[in-house]
Amino acid sequence: MIRPRVHPAAYRRIAIGALALLTLIIVSGGAVRLTGSGLGCPDWPACDNDQLVAPLEVHAMIEFINRLITGLVSAIVIATVLGSHWRVPRRSDLVWLSWGLVAGVLAQIVLGGLVVLYELPPVLVIGHFLLSMVLLWNAAVLYWRACAENPPPNPPRSRRQWLSNRQWLGNRRWLSNRRWLGNRRWLSNGVVAVTSVVIVTGTIVTGAGPHGGDEDAERIDVAVRDVARVHGTSVVVLLVVLAALVWWLHKRQAPERTQFWGRAVLGVALAQGLIGYVQYFTGVPVLLVGAHIAGAALLWIATVFFWLTMRATTDASTDAATDGGYATRVVPA
Repeated sequence: MIRPRVHPAAYRRIAIGALALLTLIIVSGGAVRLTGSGLGCPDWPACDNDQLVAPLEVHAMIEFINRLITGLVSAIVIATVLGSHWRVPRRSDLVWLSWGLVAGVLAQIVLGGLVVLYELPPVLVIGHFLLSMVLLWNAAVLYWRACAENPPPNPPRSRRQWLSNRQWLGNRRWLSNRRWLGNRRWLSNGVVAVTSVVIVTGTIVTGAGPHGGDEDAERIDVAVRDVARVHGTSVVVLLVVLAALVWWLHKRQAPERTQFWGRAVLGVALAQGLIGYVQYFTGVPVLLVGAHIAGAALLWIATVFFWLTMRATTDASTDAATDGGYATRVVPA
């Protein structure tokens, strides 16, 4: 039996497809909630009783389309698993990350069923969204790793050998700052932590707000104004941290790739802050809330890539400064 072979470039396309569809399912799930279609298909896994396909009604079709996208997500996740096993050369990190997507999608299917069966309780809806963010993290790391070339079979051990690498020579001035090397982890982790607070507080605002997925859906019993202030404060903190970090990376002459993703996170966060304040003072119109949901997914993806660039560059730098490690080069998709 001839075993299929998947080229690394083909697997990168599969991985970016998984990331794109997992982002799309977040947007389509938001559309279900914002249009009040959360119970458009009141049963699971069928739409209504034994009827698998939704009737020609607006709410039912919106919910049914969201379920179809879930099917596409399941298909691309299966492709990531098969591709990781058939990829030549095979890499264990890609195999494990692809199976992580399988576990996450299965959990999402179960949680989504519970959301419908218990008629959209806010806690389950919030959990559904946050689990989607975990899946986005997994998919972004999978794509990042898929874009990384395989390390050499015999990495150089001496510092003199490693210094012959032109990439190191181009970065030698920045890498000479030992203080940066010592602070790399808490800087990257700090951005992720603050962004996580922004996203979690945003879900609480949504859980207390008017868009519950159905007019009879339960809402969180807190004042929207109060949780919105907490959320807005966390956004301001994130913007200040990102602005300071982007300036600091520029002053330290960090690699352009790291500076690019820092600016990207800052730009998306600024756009999100603007949309959030406009929607709050205009009565949370549906289109702006939908844009805010899509922006949250993009903010999280940009944050993950920024975190990865910070860790990849500095981890390689530390290895080089201590025992002559090698840097993993990331190739474009």
